[in-house]
Amino acid sequence: MFLILALRAWIEMKNYKIMWGELRWRKTREVAGTILRAEKDLFAGVEGGQDLYKLLCELFQVAETGRNQNTRARID
Repeated sequence: MFLILALRAWIEMKNYKIMWGELRWRKTREVAGTILRAEKDLFAGVEGGQDLYKLLCELFQVAETGRNQNTRARID
């Protein structure tokens, strides 16, 4: 019985680590999206900046205009 409980605890710990990593990555994407949208003009003024901007938007899954595509509408 102890072995089963230990195994379940180990699996739950692994799931917790995966969920925590996903939450951190989501927060990183949100912050990067905010910065990218705010500094879009900076990328436009540099040679190759538009390509870099598009690549960064793709990497962080940010819509080039408007809000993040992965952001769900909140129900209040």
